[in-house]
Amino acid sequence: MFTGLIEGIGKVKEIRRIRDDMRLEVLPLFDMSDCRTGDSVAVNGVCLTVTESNDGLLTFYASTETTSRTTLGMLKKGSEVNLERALRLSDRLGGHIVSGHIDGVGKIAEKKQVKDSWLIGVEIDSSLSRYTIEKGSIAIEGISLTINRCQSGYFEVNIIPETASATTLLDKKAGDKVNIETDMIAKYVENLLMKERNTELGKSSSSIDAEMLEKFGFSGNNK
Repeated sequence: MFTGLIEGIGKVKEIRRIRDDMRLEVLPLFDMSDCRTGDSVAVNGVCLTVTESNDGLLTFYASTETTSRTTLGMLKKGSEVNLERALRLSDRLGGHIVSGHIDGVGKIAEKKQVKDSWLIGVEIDSSLSRYTIEKGSIAIEGISLTINRCQSGYFEVNIIPETASATTLLDKKAGDKVNIETDMIAKYVENLLMKERNTELGKSSSSIDAEMLEKFGFSGNNK
């Protein structure tokens, strides 16, 4: 489990392709000397397990399932990546709950500077839009961000100078692909509501509609 608050940046030192799997060696550009074999680390938002830790160099193994659903397969030797170690129970939860399990790959549609910050617009599969709301949380490349505006297949976030300097996000340009993880709580709420609805109707499958949302207190008139 992670918070989406990036600890620092690492540099890819070596990539070895094993069919569609990948062995990835990353050198953190900050102190991660406490990392041990078996630890979980989010690499550009993807939860990976440390398979080796030697002289500060961390080795990860990404399966075909992982490379096919994320942007990890696009990495090259010399690429910089966002790194975050797993959350400890004693840590402050400053971002939001991030699992490191990517929901899909988005595409940078727009990037422009607004005073000292940057506005980034991202295109996503419309099926993910039901988990996006204004002022809700989303993780891009493992970075916990707040959604400014959203519509079907698209959302915008604001990147403050602190986030820009501590992550690789401003290295992205229009057309670049990014890892997207939507809010875990939204997915659980949807699942629970659907199960309740299905139980009431005696059906094995259903979908959320206006009547159902109103029944559970999510009327569009609520503020």
